[in-house]
Amino acid sequence: MKNRSNIDYPTVAERRRKLGLPPEEPSAAPKPSASIVEEKKSALPVRPATKAEHMRECLRSLKQNHKDDDAKVKRAFQTLLTYIGNVARNPDEEKFRKIRLNNQTFQDRVGSVKGVEFLELCGFEKVEGEEFLFLSRNKVDMQVLNSAGSELNSAINNPFFGVL
Repeated sequence: MKNRSNIDYPTVAERRRKLGLPPEEPSAAPKPSASIVEEKKSALPVRPATKAEHMRECLRSLKQNHKDDDAKVKRAFQTLLTYIGNVARNPDEEKFRKIRLNNQTFQDRVGSVKGVEFLELCGFEKVEGEEFLFLSRNKVDMQVLNSAGSELNSAINNPFFGVL
């Protein structure tokens, strides 16, 4: 086995010269200590969660909170998908962008599992004394609605959705 001291490695000065860099002054560039290097690793920027990730987490939470009633959760997801799909297909129709919160069907299917938060992530807002959820025409974002539809489809069709 060869001893490391017998191998000819280029010196720092030689490498800097080959790269066309000026010679380094030994006192000018102190080497960073290990703790500074470790600190830099832990200071990596954290990527903010996307709207789709918030939607997925909301649906996962709904499923976890009602894990004893899969049929109810699936029906809520299908109803949410219907609401989102109607707005995406007919963004100019106000009747699809306005939901009466005390509507019995809405309460049975969505309100009872706290699905309002998901609709709010899609841009719906409570209006008229919190009697309605409304999505104003200028706030209809097709990209958000498509993401919502995709997340709902996944939640409905993926048997492992929300398990972990």
